[in-house]
Amino acid sequence: MSRYTGPVCRLCRTEQKKLMLKGARCRSDKCAINKKLPAPGKDPKSRAGKRSDYGIQLREKQKLKRIYGMQEKQFSLFFERALRMPGITGENLFVLLERRLDNVVYRLRFAVSRRQARQLVLHGHIIVNGKKINIPSYLVKAEDEIAVANPSKNLAFVKEALKEFDKSGVMPWLKLEANDMKGKFLAAPRRSDIRDMADIKEQMIVELYSK
Repeated sequence: MSRYTGPVCRLCRTEQKKLMLKGARCRSDKCAINKKLPAPGKDPKSRAGKRSDYGIQLREKQKLKRIYGMQEKQFSLFFERALRMPGITGENLFVLLERRLDNVVYRLRFAVSRRQARQLVLHGHIIVNGKKINIPSYLVKAEDEIAVANPSKNLAFVKEALKEFDKSGVMPWLKLEANDMKGKFLAAPRRSDIRDMADIKEQMIVELYSK
């Protein structure tokens, strides 16, 4: 399955949730969710019908998959890996998703969106423990150091993205040295630590894949 290349605001409208796919625009008045636009193809005057259990479960899975910018097959593989891990499957899935290198690059404020972070990784701008890694799905481990490669530290959009650190900081499982453009993945997060995903009902995703 090819990666989605259409207008990403359409995805947010479909899920009726901010998926934070366009960085600063998602926080501005230009955001389609702020404008309360209806889902694509839906008559705003029509009455919403009752959604089936399957439909609710599917929407939860689609939301999470789109937030992390993953294709269906890749997301399914992550779920299968979470299922094999000890503990609660839904929480394991979140841990694996948060360990993805493109996500960590985004969380460290090197990029304004996961899509932009993925491009940074793919183009060789990111190093992990001193080694260039260009695989967005690479799983970062505790105490790994993630940094912007020296030749890339003058990239204007990276400097612009880092301004968000002064406003919002980073997640508690990360440490950032903004001036040196490097950070550390301290430990895998707990589900309760992932505050911006509090409204995602991962148990519904588990139930969907269990059918």
